[in-house]
Amino acid sequence: MPAHDPIEILLAHNRWANRKVFEACAALSHEQFHQPFEMGLGSLHDTALHILSAMHGWGDLLAQRDQQRAGLEEDGERTPAQLVELMDELSDDMEASAKAHGPDEDVTGERGGNSYTFKRGAVLTHVTTHGLHHRAQMLNMLRQLGVEDLPKLGVAMWVLQGEER
Repeated sequence: MPAHDPIEILLAHNRWANRKVFEACAALSHEQFHQPFEMGLGSLHDTALHILSAMHGWGDLLAQRDQQRAGLEEDGERTPAQLVELMDELSDDMEASAKAHGPDEDVTGERGGNSYTFKRGAVLTHVTTHGLHHRAQMLNMLRQLGVEDLPKLGVAMWVLQGEER
């Protein structure tokens, strides 16, 4: 996809921004990384895992896998470095699906006994904006923990920094 393609931009920025906020968590103690907050999914760890769980589940739908893989939460605790590694795998999977199919193609899946049909572009937009929402919560948690050098995660900052796509 060309660098001006909105789907490519959303996916590349999503990978970059996840990496930045997960790496910001690497300097924290285990206790800080798991400290409960009354926002997000309750902790930095659980909120990060939730972001990746959405990428995991929606990635299965985009790839039209016959069987959805087991949920990530069942695998237990992960370090920030392990989250970055998993995020790269899930990002590769989503990017491959985006390249293999057009954004206007339908994708159908089932959840809770109900069948749903979405446009692929809508799924990709949902996953990336979902991540944006929860990364903002993570930045707030980091701020409350006293982290001063918070990453700036906006798309414009990504473009201005000339990050790899």
